[in-house]
Amino acid sequence: MLTVTGEIADIGLRAVPTRLSARLAPGVHPDALRAFETARETFVSGRRIDMGALAADLGVDRTSVFRWVGNRDALLAEVLWSLAVPTLVQARRAAVDAGQDGAEHVATLLTHFAADLIRADYFRTFLAREPARALRLLTTTAGPIQHRYVATVEHLVRTHLGPTPFDGAIDPHALAYLLVRVSESFTYADLIAGETPSPDTARSAFRHLLRV
Repeated sequence: MLTVTGEIADIGLRAVPTRLSARLAPGVHPDALRAFETARETFVSGRRIDMGALAADLGVDRTSVFRWVGNRDALLAEVLWSLAVPTLVQARRAAVDAGQDGAEHVATLLTHFAADLIRADYFRTFLAREPARALRLLTTTAGPIQHRYVATVEHLVRTHLGPTPFDGAIDPHALAYLLVRVSESFTYADLIAGETPSPDTARSAFRHLLRV
């Protein structure tokens, strides 16, 4: 599993541990890690993760793959989050390079994260190919992704706006949840409302919510 240091670190991963995420720790379950890495390469190449094809690539039967990594949704969720973490780190670097702090830092980071997702060809291919599954895994409690994303944004809010944002007008968790829902709304605008995903519109919304 990808290990990331810095402000983002693996806070979202710690927020909702799963059976598979525990198995992907170095040295815990080499077969699960090998299956996960193969699936991740398949996803990034723009191809559909198929459990039968994955088993064939690994030279084992489907039963072994399911035993190692769980069902397809569980595997997809971990692959998606493993790609989200370095994207968040990249977005953080952009905010740091811009010399920003406070609410401006959070708004810039979230804007870059949304923009990177909107522009990632392999990610848009997945959304177009499996829209219902994508929205379920990414934006609901069907998987750990949204909870991890909210936990990560709450960490950012507490770090850059303090424990009582806007003089206590809103709880850090509530603000994080609201920012995540805004992020989702503009990143997946084509699937949710038939509109064009827009980093610029997302940026305006983040800045408005954060009173930048």
